[in-house]
Amino acid sequence: MPTRTSHDREVVPTRLLRSSAKASFDPNVILDWNAPIDPTLHGMSPQWSSLYGTPLWDELGPDRQTDLTRHEFASISGVGIWFEMILMQLVLRDVYDDDPSLPHVQFALTEIGDECRHSVMFARLATAYGCPAYGPSKGGRRLGRLFKTIGHGPAAYAAILVAEEVLDILQRDLVHDERVQPLSREVSRIHVIEEARHMRFAREELARRAPQLTAAQRRRHRAVIAIVADVIISNLVHADVYVAAGLDPLRAKESAARNEHYAEQLRSSAEQLTGFLDELGLIGGPTARLWRRAHLIR
Repeated sequence: MPTRTSHDREVVPTRLLRSSAKASFDPNVILDWNAPIDPTLHGMSPQWSSLYGTPLWDELGPDRQTDLTRHEFASISGVGIWFEMILMQLVLRDVYDDDPSLPHVQFALTEIGDECRHSVMFARLATAYGCPAYGPSKGGRRLGRLFKTIGHGPAAYAAILVAEEVLDILQRDLVHDERVQPLSREVSRIHVIEEARHMRFAREELARRAPQLTAAQRRRHRAVIAIVADVIISNLVHADVYVAAGLDPLRAKESAARNEHYAEQLRSSAEQLTGFLDELGLIGGPTARLWRRAHLIR
């Protein structure tokens, strides 16, 4: 891959800054947070539920199915908040020493502003649905605290893509799904539009940096990315979600873990991402098993 010049680095961020100026949203202003919640509508497209397609899903019946998907979407959103806090610190550290007049720094700061609004938006969505502040496990939080402190370079931007691209596909599915709460659809519409820019920026940074890695560095980044991917995916649905839907959490977790439909949803959502990372040599070796455990590759 040819070396990219410093001028090349600024082309995409310049375009992304123009796009941000034209299409950025303040969810505190444009969303109707006081609109009633229709108990017959799902929190997200039901086919994205971790239990969809299992006997346990059928046992729930329509009312509890909609309860489950609202809590699952709140849980996924809570993990989104957690990782957006990590992302903001990774990006700030990455551009800390750079010239703030350069477009890539200005877009990084724009992205952080977007993520602040997204985090508040996700928190308000959970409150609107009467859900608690779900988040990752204690172990996930500890690993996140470490990663936000030491994560850098390709591993940082690849981790950002793992968190954003899986959620992006889920949200694209539900934006036009009339079975889903209008609030979920509008929150997702905003997130999809703004995250498209963030993902393009991360891909550009990865494509620029990954070819510069030595073989030893590539192995280290592969391992870090695989661990982060496994932690993110394994924390998407908190066990208390199942309790809220009136289920035995152990039985529900076992059912979700064996649910091939859910595994296929995850793999299909990550297909473009894993193909891209594979081309850059950032998936492979012994840590590929973590990607398989997370159901992101076969």
